[in-house]
Order: sequence, then structure tokens, then C-alpha cells
Amino acid sequence: MPQEVFDKEVTDDILRARLAAIVESSFDAIVSKDLDGIVQTWNGAAERLFGYPANEMIGRSILTIIPSHLHGEESELLRRLRLGEQIEPFETVRQRKDGSYVAISLTISPIRNAEGRIVGASKVARDITPTKDRERRIRVLLREVNHRVKNQYAIILSMIRQSRSETSDATTFQKSLEKRIWALSASHDLIASADWKGTDLRRLIETQIAPFHAEVSCRLSGADVTLGPAAIENLGMALHELATKSLEGGVMRAGEGTISISWGLIPRGAGSRFSITWDEQFRSGNDNGEWPASGFGYVVLRRIVPQALNAKVEFAQGKGFLRWRLVGPADRFLDWPQLGA
Repeated sequence: MPQEVFDKEVTDDILRARLAAIVESSFDAIVSKDLDGIVQTWNGAAERLFGYPANEMIGRSILTIIPSHLHGEESELLRRLRLGEQIEPFETVRQRKDGSYVAISLTISPIRNAEGRIVGASKVARDITPTKDRERRIRVLLREVNHRVKNQYAIILSMIRQSRSETSDATTFQKSLEKRIWALSASHDLIASADWKGTDLRRLIETQIAPFHAEVSCRLSGADVTLGPAAIENLGMALHELATKSLEGGVMRAGEGTISISWGLIPRGAGSRFSITWDEQFRSGNDNGEWPASGFGYVVLRRIVPQALNAKVEFAQGKGFLRWRLVGPADRFLDWPQLGA
């Protein structure tokens, strides 16, 4: 054998070995097939992605991993390969050995023989399931944001109308409206910081009473629970209105007495109920004044919040006490699973 021929064969063997090593170590599934769709090579990443070992797939039709409703896609690819057409990378779906589906990005390159004739194709498949999950999550979040924004517009418009009816003084109206919008914004921040899912009820309460400096007079009791977004938004408004009322003529204004905020699940047949109570007790026994029969605070506590959470409200007031209690279906309040329920 002439030296130059020998050297060329050695070089070719080295290149083939290097190529085989690259293919085998790739994190992407790399598969080759002939023009009849019969698998010729199947690397380790293909085994991991699709669940079939190489000895099961080599010599078998590539249709094994293609869902039946996409068999036409493979026929079209083979037709275009025979014609020598360029095939742009595209996204599709394949089926694993266990029957589950996997989203992939597919790149197809023709394989030519020594005469330059196309005899098959090499496919590089990349698992894009995480990417698709992120895209799906973004779409869900955008829908949620759109819903929340529309809902907040409606609430703010109601705030403006009701707050305006409470006073004829422009300065008082402005301050009242600013505080209510801040309270709504604080609840909104909690929802956003939790990726539009749920947040801890205790954290919501502490956030809403913080501007009133009521930490000393408030007693919080209840198990750790995570509220859903709708409950966060509505209970946030209710807590703000209750704290405002207390500051105007209750425990917060008097600087004496206690505010107990408690919550928990109430077993009831097939479905649990959830309750939250704001209970003010005045040591002096003085009445803190009648709750107005109109205005935004009245509407929030008696109508908006109960209706939004499909709950019933119990309200009691007299000398030395004020109590507001909300009871409704647990699944309207909580982001399950909760409390072992």
C-alpha cells in the first residue's frame, strides 16, 4: 500500500473516531437514518431522551418515536430530502418509550455518499420542554396580569366614587383615596412577589396594619396559611378599612384595648370553610361610634369582599367591642394544599 494512501486511511480513521466521540458525548440526541426512515445510528443522548436503547432502535423505523398524528410530517421530510431541499430547523413533538410526549427542536442535515448522492439524513434533537414550560407560564402570567389590572381599575373607580361621597372636603378626599390605593398596591405587591400565586396571610395582615403602627395592640392567631390572589386582594382592602375605622374611633385611636385577628378552617361536611375575624375590645367600655351605612369602607366590608369570596359576613358593634367576621368556602380563600386538608 502506498504511504500516502496509508496516511490518508489513518487520518480518516482518526477523524471518524473523533466524530464518533463528539456524537456520543453530545447532550443533544443525534440520530441518522436512511431514505426509508430506518435508523442507522442512535447516540447516548437519544437513549436518555426517548428511552430506547440503541440496540432496540438501530434497524427500526424512526416512526417508532413519532406520534401517529405526525407520521405525515416524516413522509414529507423524506420526500424533501430525496429532492435535495434544504430543511430549516423546526419544533415538533416526539413520543418516548413510556408513551409520554416530549417537545423538541429538530435540525436535519442530508448524508451523502462518496459520489455526493443523498443516502440519508442526520437529525439533531434538543429537548425544549423547559422552554415551552416557560413560554406557557409567561402566557398564564400575562393573562393573570391583564385580569388583575382590569379588576384594579374597577376597584379604584369605586374607591373614587365612594370616597368622594364620604366628604365634601377635597384634602380629606385626596388623603383617603391615597391611603386606599396604597393599601391595594401593597396587596398587589405581595401577589406579584409570589409570581401571581399565593402569599402568607400573616404577612398580608402585617403589611396592611404597618402604616397604622398597630403592632402593639394587635394580636394575631392562626395557623400558617397561604392565600390565593383573589383573597389577598380582597382581604387586604378589608383589613385596611377595619384599621382605618379603628384609627378614627377605636382601639388605635384610644391607645388602649386590644385587636384580635384570628383565622382558621372550619370542618363542614364535604367541604371546609375558612373564617377570619377582626375583634376589637375597648378597656374603657366606650362606644367607638356607629359604623356609617354608606361610603367605601361600608361597601368593602359588607358587599365587595363577601361577594368576591362567596362568603358571609357577620358584623357586631356595641359598647366596648367591634367584631367583623367573614366565613366562606376554603377554596375561595386558600392556595391549596393547606393545613393537611
